[in-house]
Amino acid sequence: MIDKATVERIIDAADIVDVVSDFVSLKKRGQNYLGLCPFHNDRNPSFNVSRAKGIYKCFACGAGGGAVNFVMQHEQMTYVEALRYLAKKYHIEIEERELTDEERMAQNERESMLMVNEFAMQFFEEQLHNTTDGQEIGMAYFKERGFTLESIKKFHLGYSPDNRSALYDAAIKKGYNRQILIDVGLCIDDGHGGGYDRFRGRVMFPVFNIAGKVVAFGGRTLRNDKAKYVNSPESVVYSKSNEIYGLFQAKRAITKTDKCYIVEGYADVISMHQSGFENVIASSGTALTEGHVHKIHRFTQNVTELFDGDEAGVHAALRGVDLLLKDDINTKILLLPEGEDPDSFARSHSAIEVKQYIEEKETDFITFKSDVLLKDSQNDPIKRSGAIRDIVQSIALIPDQIKRLEFAKMCSKRFEIDERVIMAEIGKQIDKNREKSRKGESPKSNHDPVTEPDVSVDIQAGKPLRPGRKTDTTVQIEPFERDLMKYVVKYGMCYFCDTEDVDGSSHPTALVEFVRNELASDGLMFSNPVYKRIFDESVSLIDPFYEALTEKTIQLQRQMDDEIKAGIVEIQRKGVEDIGDAEKQEEQLKASAACKYQMDLAEFRLQYLQKRLSSEIDDSVRDTVLDFVIDKHQLSRIHSQFGAVIATEADRLMTLVPKAINAWKNALLNQHRHELNRLLEHASPEKEREILIELQKLDLLRGKLAQVTGEQVINSL
Repeated sequence: MIDKATVERIIDAADIVDVVSDFVSLKKRGQNYLGLCPFHNDRNPSFNVSRAKGIYKCFACGAGGGAVNFVMQHEQMTYVEALRYLAKKYHIEIEERELTDEERMAQNERESMLMVNEFAMQFFEEQLHNTTDGQEIGMAYFKERGFTLESIKKFHLGYSPDNRSALYDAAIKKGYNRQILIDVGLCIDDGHGGGYDRFRGRVMFPVFNIAGKVVAFGGRTLRNDKAKYVNSPESVVYSKSNEIYGLFQAKRAITKTDKCYIVEGYADVISMHQSGFENVIASSGTALTEGHVHKIHRFTQNVTELFDGDEAGVHAALRGVDLLLKDDINTKILLLPEGEDPDSFARSHSAIEVKQYIEEKETDFITFKSDVLLKDSQNDPIKRSGAIRDIVQSIALIPDQIKRLEFAKMCSKRFEIDERVIMAEIGKQIDKNREKSRKGESPKSNHDPVTEPDVSVDIQAGKPLRPGRKTDTTVQIEPFERDLMKYVVKYGMCYFCDTEDVDGSSHPTALVEFVRNELASDGLMFSNPVYKRIFDESVSLIDPFYEALTEKTIQLQRQMDDEIKAGIVEIQRKGVEDIGDAEKQEEQLKASAACKYQMDLAEFRLQYLQKRLSSEIDDSVRDTVLDFVIDKHQLSRIHSQFGAVIATEADRLMTLVPKAINAWKNALLNQHRHELNRLLEHASPEKEREILIELQKLDLLRGKLAQVTGEQVINSL
């Protein structure tokens, strides 16, 4: 269990831009950063990251949160896993004891699988580097392929001994769960309560997810086995349609070069890396999928497919073209000379020769497809028309209209067909695609959405009333609760006012404290369960906040003193003849430093609650908080120039917050009045009198509240 103080340190240390940049290519736009959302098929950048607030938000799919949530959502980690990941990234020590066998078995399935995969990778590496068979068999094979020791370590290559249960026995001895070993695909059930190794006698290629976690393995035989490669089966942690070999090692190079090369196998990736091409990934013998393409698009929009020149390589290249085009990726294809693959080509040529060959030979998909489809059939009108139709279908997949037009021109020129005819065919194909997409939509449910009962609050007793039906006459409370909650989330720890204690002294009070006191005095509570959780969490953070504020104040005070001292030294170094001028400069220096101190302190207060609530594990809490704190629109430069005369929301809190509280109270009174009127319709004479007396009391309360809010009270039965 990670204590709360450590969690606070991790959240404070995590730079959201730094964390997200490990997985998504970001570009600075104003104060924020923008990129393609990694959580949906995003063609136009809609993924916003705010370093100041420590949060991310996609305005298209709604995904959002803090650094912890990003790691959780992107890597499908648990909350604790994500904290450990960030702690490791920022060198924050977490005290953890060795797990017992019982605790290992109690680990959730995904975490257990990742743990056992990590153990297996280390086991295979140990066997490769420190055993006789590993050196004479595994290492000898890698050296024969030309892999350097640096590459072997970089990709964590290993060797699985030719022993029926070497890994199984070692893992069981370490306390790992037998069923997890089988479920993750490292071992196979022997039918007698035991297991044996899936990869025995093979050299091992670990497959990492984008965060560097081992999710699967590929094992190559060194004998004449029927299956040259054996790969891990799909599991909770591994989906072959989503994971790409080498992407973890290549992602930074892809972002830096804004280019990605796709090859077919493990060895192709490693050999290309050794030739200086680190922006290379592999489909690992499987066809590209939408999941693969979507992940690639997070880092670049430029892809070259690099395949063998044989028939299998041609078909592999063709399969991936349409998926890449559909995702608006600029796609080129390069087929290597007959008998060559990226591995052999990279080993037999210098890096300069490989680079030159790629630049000269890579071609657009129209040229590639037409060359392939029209090979030996230039005089066959049927094959020619089929090739043209195939290319038109590919062009129709491109979402960018200008790109479609340019490729249509290329197609028209290459096949000597009127451009208008090509465009007309593209238009027909687009309509067909839209129709297919429409038919493929999930049908809407015939069931009405389930609505939670609206629970109101008795403003006098502070007790929840029984749920009432949502009729046209029922007053909705949620909008009023929402208005107040927005101020709590955005400005909760900001200074609001001074509160007088019973002994006559006063102390500064944060906004959330003021709201807590106001609600407690009237026995109010939030009826919306999400708002209640947010408010309760905010209140629980009051004491930790003041502890952190004390530390921050001391830190900023030291910084201010250091700045003033350094400034005075600089003034004295420059020398000022007039003592009065020197004193004036020192006063200006102190005033400037004090102003910066106050602004930094105010910024700390402003961001403290937002950053922590945005890192909540509860999706509904986090999403609601993000809706409050992220603004889609910012003031234009023209308005910003006159910012000094525009009263901001923060400047008017002393008016807005009490008004929101009173509006909520008034809504609760109105709701209670509607409920009483509903009961009055079917009340007995005795009960009717009680209700009328209650209504009179209620109207009196409403009148008093109206005097405060300045609103008119209208009674209606």
